[in-house]
Formats: sequence, C-alpha cells, structure tokens
Amino acid sequence: MPLIEVSIARGRTPEQLRALIGELHRAAENAVGAAPENTTVIVREIEHEHWSRGNQTIAERNAAVAEIRSS
Repeated sequence: MPLIEVSIARGRTPEQLRALIGELHRAAENAVGAAPENTTVIVREIEHEHWSRGNQTIAERNAAVAEIRSS
C-alpha cells in the first residue's frame, strides 16, 4: 500500500499535476507491483516564498532573473 508524497513549487497547471500523479502511480505499479487502488499520492504545492536553496527562495531567484532579463 504505497504512499507517495511529493512537494513541488506552486505554478503547475492542473493538467501537469494530473500527469505527475499518473506517472507516480505507474511508477509504483512498475517498481513494486502496487495495485492502483492501493496507491495514494499526495502532492503538496509550496509557495515560492516558502522554498529555498542556498539561502535564496525561489521567489528571490525568480526576481533576480527577471531583473537581469529586463536590464
């Protein structure tokens, strides 16, 4: 009975999220023989201001890139 939890930065379309969920279900079926009805997938969308890497949030990184492009 797999439980797959994924955190992803907010901003994907419903279609992209649906595709991700479908692929995760297929991966569980292929990798461990999990029955689809026994597999749970939880997708958590994280705000860009709440996700950081290298002490810089996604929002800060996006703002910096936008500034460079507008220069």
